[in-house]
Amino acid sequence: MVKLFTDMDLDGLGCGLLAKMAFGDKANVFYCSYRNLNQRVEAFIKNPANNQEEIYITDLAVNELVEKKLQERYKQGRHVQMIDHHVTAMHFNEYKWGRVKPELDNGKKTCATSLFYDYLIEEGKMKRNNALEEFIDLVRQYDTWEWDENNNVTAKRLNDLFYIMNREQFEEEMLKRLTENTDSFMLTEKENMILDIEDKKISRYIHSKSRQMVQTFVDHYCVGVVHAEQYLSELGNALNNLYPYLDMIVLLNLSGKKMGFRTIHDEVNVAEFAQKYGGGGHPKASGAELTREGFVTFIMEVFDLTPLKPDADRNEFNVKENAFGTSYQNHIGECSFILPASNGAYEIFHKGEKIEQQFPTFSEAERFLKRNYSSWLRHDQEYLQKLSTTLRISIEELKENYDEIISNHMVDIINV
Repeated sequence: MVKLFTDMDLDGLGCGLLAKMAFGDKANVFYCSYRNLNQRVEAFIKNPANNQEEIYITDLAVNELVEKKLQERYKQGRHVQMIDHHVTAMHFNEYKWGRVKPELDNGKKTCATSLFYDYLIEEGKMKRNNALEEFIDLVRQYDTWEWDENNNVTAKRLNDLFYIMNREQFEEEMLKRLTENTDSFMLTEKENMILDIEDKKISRYIHSKSRQMVQTFVDHYCVGVVHAEQYLSELGNALNNLYPYLDMIVLLNLSGKKMGFRTIHDEVNVAEFAQKYGGGGHPKASGAELTREGFVTFIMEVFDLTPLKPDADRNEFNVKENAFGTSYQNHIGECSFILPASNGAYEIFHKGEKIEQQFPTFSEAERFLKRNYSSWLRHDQEYLQKLSTTLRISIEELKENYDEIISNHMVDIINV
């Protein structure tokens, strides 16, 4: 018999499919999480009845204790093979039974499914299958987020379909399709229709969650924290792009006791950040179990914070990089202005007082303002109404001579 311990996501499912295609009825697949992987693997290798069975671990890494027990098993001449692509598992390459490659020699990013497939081909345990290779590359592109760079929507849709269907149903359907048609892989017309509906649901979900996220500092990182149980990759990516001044987004699944970490910044490594909580993953996408420390940091300590408010997106007057200043506000009513300085830099006035630091670009000034005061770009309607009241000028007149009035009355409105 062959025992495979693999992750519960699409990449882990891909490994499960490969095991069943390569080993047939001999394959016994366990879909695991970081929470139960070590317990399951340890129980398996402790049972003498499993001494002659082959054991594969893909897309997940065991802890140090189980790692040593796997090495003992290998030394005793029993089968062990671990295959992964996460940088946090690189140390397993020190073992003859470890194969961890985040990317190939040509720079192409890998996933556990693609590495497991290469291994099975090399070992002569299965033959090449064109449709299967197309399927594997979709899994790889989605898992590495390469699909976003290449705009390969099919890869994202495959993952969406995986979460719409239950795992057993998806596995059975893909196994049947990849076995019966080895020429090419594609989604059916019915699946695409279902996915069109799902896309709309995802958009609504992202819009809702973007209004629930709070902002805080953890260590030296400025992070957004939101509770979410579905569409984690899409949500994490969307929130990162909506709030690019944040270093990362923390996605909390309280019922599942899980945390996800997402970033779009090359200088931020969320895989290393996740290790603090016993997790791991990729530099830009990682996860961990929701530990007590995580519960305190990301739930208790931010419980009283007010959710972020997005920038106004249809303004005509209070716009970014305006030569006469741009106005911001936060939840406690503090107003701020970003103004161009005479030397070409930018200055921030917060609550009527000029901040000592100058900024070479508008975007850097805005980043500082948002990270330190959780401010947003004020809406024209609210801002113009406040100016009209303060300056005793009608809104119509204000709109007609906006630049001139702002320029002449900046001292009066710097704290409006």
